[in-house]
Amino acid sequence: MKKKIVFALLLLALGAGALIWTQNRKRAVGSGPVQLYGNVDIREVNLGFRVSGRIIEVLRDEGDAAEAGEVLARLDAAPYERALAEAKAQMESLGARVRLVEAGYRPEEIAQARAVLREREVTLTNAERTFRRQQELLATRAVSEQDRDDAEARAREAQARLASAQEQLRLLEAGFRTEEIEQARAEWARARAAVARAELQLEDTVLRAPSAGVVLTRAQEPGAVVQAGATVLTLSLREPVWVRAYIREPDLGKIHPGMAVDIYTDSRPDKPYHGQIGYISPRAEFTPKTVETTELRTSLVYRLRVVVENPDEGLRQGMPVTVKLRNTQSP
Repeated sequence: MKKKIVFALLLLALGAGALIWTQNRKRAVGSGPVQLYGNVDIREVNLGFRVSGRIIEVLRDEGDAAEAGEVLARLDAAPYERALAEAKAQMESLGARVRLVEAGYRPEEIAQARAVLREREVTLTNAERTFRRQQELLATRAVSEQDRDDAEARAREAQARLASAQEQLRLLEAGFRTEEIEQARAEWARARAAVARAELQLEDTVLRAPSAGVVLTRAQEPGAVVQAGATVLTLSLREPVWVRAYIREPDLGKIHPGMAVDIYTDSRPDKPYHGQIGYISPRAEFTPKTVETTELRTSLVYRLRVVVENPDEGLRQGMPVTVKLRNTQSP
């Protein structure tokens, strides 16, 4: 009986010791330096032409480096060069139309209208004189009423023709209407916009690198006819380079944006990269399966982004890394 009691007391002591040891270990882990695990995240961009056409050359292959603004591929530009020439010709034609309506009618046309007016004034004067003479002769029965009526009709016709000439001269001297001038200017503006669009489309036959990077995939070859937006090359950008990592909720208070960190890779464990925490997610989530940590995968963590300050070719997309905080004190 005494042996059983002693054995039971021994088990209780061992259990209490194990519990104390576990709690101390958890406390020690929670108070130790924070170590995070994540993967390198490098942005990629699918490059394509904004216009359709036939590819005439692709200047870079997979693995080739590219600098910002460097030409990577070209389309056959002949159709767009012809379209630009046509648009410029139309713009010049409408520009000449604007200059014409703004300047008004030519002085020669106005002089001609004045000459016609003087001619019709003389014609009216002669027609009125003939009509008066016929009116006087009718009183003496020297002419018939028909002759008098014909003379009157010719005088009225001459008067109407004179009024028409006067109105024509006023129109020429006044120039074009304001609405006609505005319409001509609007058509010219539309033609200039068409030229700008044609110039932009011609520029878009050249594919340039938006920033420095490395060509990952070459999806098209010379001779292929591609639609606008179709991927020709995929470029992995050199900057920015991030690390997507996760932190446990108990350690969340030990970090803050801007905190300096060291980033370790398996290929160079003694030469860490340097960076700083740039973003901490406000929402908890389950640890992704691609992240290797010592905690259970069902633990809730917070995603954060670490900006690498000195990236080089040693960092590759998806590479697993270890992030160690230089300072775990709260801000």
